[in-house]
Amino acid sequence: MPPVQDMTPPLDPGLLDALQHQVAVFARRAEQTRLGGVGQVRNSMDRAAYLLLNRLDREGPMGVKALAAGMGIDSSTVTRQVAPLVDTGLVKRTSHPEDGRAVVLQLSPRGQSRLEEVRSSRRELMAQVTDGWTEDERESFCTLLTRFNSALSARQSAAHEPSAPTS
Repeated sequence: MPPVQDMTPPLDPGLLDALQHQVAVFARRAEQTRLGGVGQVRNSMDRAAYLLLNRLDREGPMGVKALAAGMGIDSSTVTRQVAPLVDTGLVKRTSHPEDGRAVVLQLSPRGQSRLEEVRSSRRELMAQVTDGWTEDERESFCTLLTRFNSALSARQSAAHEPSAPTS
């Protein structure tokens, strides 16, 4: 049987250079503005807090280990990031419903309200930044950015998995 030929077209180094440059510019601009939103809420919640609150809102109460695993970071980092959210009343610690000894983190009503303020501000920023785009363009950009972030996440997860033993 003849060998199977790879029909994948060669990667264009110029296009890959342009892509990595645009990703670097995006990262810098996102960090500079923190893509925080508009109005009084602008830049009023750091990225870590926003991502933690968002996950708790979307997935419900969970322990530190589950939260860390879902975010692809270690438990000590989550513990450190959650502490000020608990101190300010945005997150509350409660007993696990099935194991009273375990603690779960839960979005408080104050946290829910604050998260919605920030989301609204960030939605407005996204509307302004993409003003003049069609809904299809916004949807395509969101789809591609989601795909890009998923690929980065998968790569990071693979890098942290223990290597299979060799025989």
